[in-house]
Amino acid sequence: MSGRYPMNKKFFQLTMITIVTCLSLAGVSCGKDEDSNSGKGISAVADDKSQQDVLKIAVGSKDHTTLVAAVQAAGLVDSLANQGPFTVFAPTNDAFAKLPAGTVDDLLKPSQKDALKNILEYHVVVGNLTESILKSEFTGKDDELGMANGGHTKVSLKNGKVLINGATIVASIPATNGIIHVVDTVLLPPAKK
Repeated sequence: MSGRYPMNKKFFQLTMITIVTCLSLAGVSCGKDEDSNSGKGISAVADDKSQQDVLKIAVGSKDHTTLVAAVQAAGLVDSLANQGPFTVFAPTNDAFAKLPAGTVDDLLKPSQKDALKNILEYHVVVGNLTESILKSEFTGKDDELGMANGGHTKVSLKNGKVLINGATIVASIPATNGIIHVVDTVLLPPAKK
């Protein structure tokens, strides 16, 4: 079944390249320096007007250092700085910690770049899907979200919270190029047949 928001993989890759280039030209660094928001939680970053696109929000969050390292290792930095719009389901460091021991370290190896890229692209949708859109247009329906890696996810509702393939959205942060939904679990794409 195709999702309501299908993703063109080439478009996503071009978008990621544009984002990284823009960040490089603007002098944005993913490292820790005096001007970064290192050490701030995601809620503090959400209130910081200088954080504009989805990548800058993630870079400025102390709760997403593993995600940022993974985006860098997969070579997807430029894609998330593109105009979008993107909906990014951003797992926290605690979400990555729930994976079996050694999984993250293994995925960050250069030899695992394609596998890591596939997982990260499974966290992105082209379009700006707020929680209210997810609730009204996808919850309880047969539609699925088309993810950037070509896979699909299911949206459900539990105790008033939106779940994406069972991962709970715990916070949402609007960005200039879309929205970030902070999730408590890493979304793992189904094995390719």
